[in-house]
Order: sequence, then structure tokens, then C-alpha cells
Amino acid sequence: MRKFVIMGVQGSGKGTQSELLCRDLDLVHISVGDIFRWNVQNHTKLGAQVRRTMTAGELVSDDLVESVVRERLDNHDWNFGFIIDGFPRNGRQAEFFMERYDIDGVIHLELPDDEVRRRVLSRRLCPNCGMDYNLIADRPEVEGRCDICGHELITRADDTPEALNSRLRDYHEKTRPVLELFARKEFIHDIDACASADEVQQSIRETLGLPAYKPAST
Repeated sequence: MRKFVIMGVQGSGKGTQSELLCRDLDLVHISVGDIFRWNVQNHTKLGAQVRRTMTAGELVSDDLVESVVRERLDNHDWNFGFIIDGFPRNGRQAEFFMERYDIDGVIHLELPDDEVRRRVLSRRLCPNCGMDYNLIADRPEVEGRCDICGHELITRADDTPEALNSRLRDYHEKTRPVLELFARKEFIHDIDACASADEVQQSIRETLGLPAYKPAST
């Protein structure tokens, strides 16, 4: 069984790398952000609580985040292991996690702030069908229009320079110390995330001693 935490600043490719690992190794991708978004979109009691918190401009409490993670992992649907993404985000959450679960390593995707800005500020979204685009690597065929439904693309409300700078400060102030806690257990594996998705995946496999990665195109 393989159990990993994947960490990195927004735009570093955590979701993409998790999906590639899960596809080949039969792991379960546990994204705390996706869990919250699903609950908000489906108007659950948890979703209402998260929406109120976000509307007030506050962060979801540690107690709530920890309870969501505990409930998700208690499902035990990860027969061959899991990759958890979006948790832990601060020292308390890291302590909670290490006290309860054994992991094989922490995949830390390193990306300079300038590259984060370049990637994140190039993202576009179709508000009609939900299709995501990136003007660097995944441009629509018609400028500013969704390839699927033709709707005009928009910039996400939180993908502004001001909002991104705030998230970067939050990451460096709160999440970086988490890496120091994991480093005491020698869990950290630093990966350069500036390369292509396939190259980053190959680097992760080599660093962790996992089966070699074979890109879909080959």
C-alpha cells in the first residue's frame, strides 16, 4: 500500500500529478478542495457551512477540515493507497495528520512565485459548461470562446493579481512550516515543477522508486 501527501503552491500541478499517479498505481486521489466544492455545489449542510465561511472572507476552521479528512479516510476505499491533496495546510493540521496516519512520503512540487503568477493568471473558465483552459498550454480554438459550447470564457473571480498575491503570502506563512514538520520525519521529496507534466511525473517516479512512467502518447 502506498500513501502520499502532495504539496505545492497553487498552479504547481498537484491535481495533474495526482491523477497520473492514481491512474497507473490504482491509488485514490483525495482532494479536500474537491470535497468542499462538491458539497457547495450540491447544497449539503457542509456546503452551506463552507459557503457562509467563504462569504465572510474567513478560512474554513481546522476542526471542520480535520473532520472532513477523517471521515473521508474512514471510508477505506483506498485498497492500494491514496494521495491526499490540499491538506494539511498549517502546523496544527499536520500534527493531527501525523498522529493518526502513516504515510510513505510527501511529494513537494517546487515552483517559483513568478511562474505561479504566469500560470494562474493565464487560466480561463467557461461559465456555461465548466471547461477549463490555460492560455499557455491549452488555448481554445477560437480566441475567448469555449471549444465545447461556444460560450465566452471568463477569468475566475479569485484569479486576480491581488487575490493571487494574498494566496501566495498565505502559503508561505502557513504551509511552508508544514514542510518543516514533515522534514523532521524525513518524509519530504522536493520535485522541480517547472518542467512539463510528463517530465515532472517521471521525476516523481524516479525519486520515490515507483514504477516507470509511460506517457499516454507512447
